[in-house]
Amino acid sequence: MSYFMYVSLQGDDKILTFNMDATNGKLTPVRELALSGGPAPLAADPQRRCLYAARRGSKELSSFRIDPGDGSLDMIGTVSLETDPCFLSTDRKGRFVMAAYYEGSMVTVHPIGGDGAVVDPPALRLPTARGAHSIQTDPSNSFAFVPHIAGNGPNAIFQFRFNDETGELTPNEPTRVSPEEQLGPRHFCFHPSGDTLYFSNEQGCSVTAYRLDGPSGVLSPFQTVSTLPYGYSGQNSCAQIQITPDGSALYAPNRGHNSVACFAIDSATHRLTPMGQSPTEPVPRAIGLDPQGKFLFAAGLESGRLTAYRVNGDTAELEYLETYTVGDRPMWVMVIELPGDGGG
Repeated sequence: MSYFMYVSLQGDDKILTFNMDATNGKLTPVRELALSGGPAPLAADPQRRCLYAARRGSKELSSFRIDPGDGSLDMIGTVSLETDPCFLSTDRKGRFVMAAYYEGSMVTVHPIGGDGAVVDPPALRLPTARGAHSIQTDPSNSFAFVPHIAGNGPNAIFQFRFNDETGELTPNEPTRVSPEEQLGPRHFCFHPSGDTLYFSNEQGCSVTAYRLDGPSGVLSPFQTVSTLPYGYSGQNSCAQIQITPDGSALYAPNRGHNSVACFAIDSATHRLTPMGQSPTEPVPRAIGLDPQGKFLFAAGLESGRLTAYRVNGDTAELEYLETYTVGDRPMWVMVIELPGDGGG
């Protein structure tokens, strides 16, 4: 098996591909794909056959077939969008590409055709509110959640039922979960058990853990923990969030403090224990874990450099490995496993 990393460069109009050595996390550049229109969020289908890239400047969504041997990308389609999405995902069965639109105040669900390309028009175009920042379905593929930040949004997580045959999203009851404080939920990830979600809070500079009631698809918070060191008073906001595949560690970047907050996860309660912050390049908007959860990569939006860390499996702390220059405005970092013939 081979590991490949994809990095979207909004400023350079490129998607970079790296081979990642699974034993030491070493990255080797293998190719650059020119893609005009400011590529930003990326997503891959569950079978890792196709990659999807939103081009925020040109308001387009492009589909690529992934070569299973060398990780190269072959464009198989592009559709036009009303406005620019800030987040992409596929449902758990790989039938639909879902997108959240910050300024567009909505989400869309596009069918995926038999060739793997996104089909136009979308199966659903659903208004939500300004500040919609991500969308994912739960492991059962029966529910979907759309967090909206605070200030420029309603500070709420919208809850939906999802029909994975039609792509329809139906408001759940209750329709939303609203934090008592102005936390601004932005991105989220699922514990491998399936009954716990963790949301990064953009304005609150924290992570909130929620229980997911399986039958109802309703969230209830049970813990909020700061991503910042005690006493820090400078400007900061949170961005993405990542959890190791075994559910033992969680990571959330701080934009301002310029670090990645590290958390250990209790195997029984799923509660978080802060394990400190690891310094990053300026403005770490995008982070990514490898499929084994052994290495983490953080991209500095301002510096155009990518930092590699080894994950300490015992403590969840990050150990610095190396820094790579990638290019202008790295917006997404995604590492996937392919059957191929590359190194690692």
